[in-house]
Amino acid sequence: DIDGIVIKVNQIELQEEMGFTQKSPRWAIAYKFPAEEVVSQLLDIELSIGRTGVVTPTAILESVRVAGTTVSRASLHNEDLIHEKDIRIGDHVVIKKAGDIIPEVVRVILDRRPEDAKTYHMPTHCPSCDHELVRIEGEVALRCINPKCQAQLVEGLIHFVSRQAMNIDGLGTKIIEQLYHNHLIKDVADIFYLTKEDLLPLERMGEKKAQNIINAIEKSKAQSLEHLLFGLGIRHLGVKASRVLAEEYETMDQLFEVTKAQLIEIHDIGEKLAQSLITYLENEDIQSLIKKLQQQNVNMTFKGQKLSNVEGHPELSGKTIVLTGKLKQMTRSEATNWLKLQGAKVTSSVTKSTDLVIAGEDAGSKLTKAKSFGTTIWNEQELIKKQNEIN
Repeated sequence: DIDGIVIKVNQIELQEEMGFTQKSPRWAIAYKFPAEEVVSQLLDIELSIGRTGVVTPTAILESVRVAGTTVSRASLHNEDLIHEKDIRIGDHVVIKKAGDIIPEVVRVILDRRPEDAKTYHMPTHCPSCDHELVRIEGEVALRCINPKCQAQLVEGLIHFVSRQAMNIDGLGTKIIEQLYHNHLIKDVADIFYLTKEDLLPLERMGEKKAQNIINAIEKSKAQSLEHLLFGLGIRHLGVKASRVLAEEYETMDQLFEVTKAQLIEIHDIGEKLAQSLITYLENEDIQSLIKKLQQQNVNMTFKGQKLSNVEGHPELSGKTIVLTGKLKQMTRSEATNWLKLQGAKVTSSVTKSTDLVIAGEDAGSKLTKAKSFGTTIWNEQELIKKQNEIN
């Protein structure tokens, strides 16, 4: 489906006269069509618990086509939104896709409200572990703070094996759930104690698939420290901050010695994250978990090259590079990290001082701007070719 149009001045001379802002051409503007809205009936509200304990309500809808796909669920985000929109079970509601991607409930059609529509109240206790739910000051979400909540533990395991964390290929959500509910794993360290014999009885598990998973688990032990840090699911700690901490302290042992005051001094590490990390590492259960991981020879050191010490490749070192469009054979993050390791500066906007633009699929105004400046442009295959030459 077409979700919008770009309106352009169609004379090259006028385009050149109008020029560019820092981010886009002055001679072109994007117009997004209003999102398609359809009506569905809200049949029920289900709850899910994330790895940090946040309880999220989800609307269960009568299936309906919205913007090219069938929608039967939509996030309701939190209790406040349900009350603000006066959403009740049984209501007819207007649905659209936020950003043409995520289904959301826009509003209730009040004149179609059934007499038996039920007002929804969030539970006072966790639907997974029955622990009392709390609302932390300054937050709108209800949260389960029980560290032994099964739903949180399963979500934490799924996060640990994900691509940007330990990247254990083959361990998907269904397999993790089976392993947990069959009492084969209860924490992330248990993953490294699994054997092929543990895996074979699982649904749709053959000899070859089981061996591939065991090989992937073994391979993941060598991941650099930042992957482990991100995989542990420490609150407020994302991919970027995990890399910053791994570069700064280099080993898990050194992280255990750090103080909150020292952490706050580091660029990109705020007070909330510093306190969260200190609280996490002071937990005796976490200390035992780290020891279990060490016993299985999981790497606890930073294995990358510090970006601050990079001399880089002479062809790319010191160059200002912009990535635009969708890359097929690597993520934007992977491409950015590799370019930085070659000494390049990766920025988000094209200017006259940009040396190189790497354009993937569906590259938009940045590519247009680069062409008008006469900037060197590579496609993804040229980037891969250069990686192969340098590596």
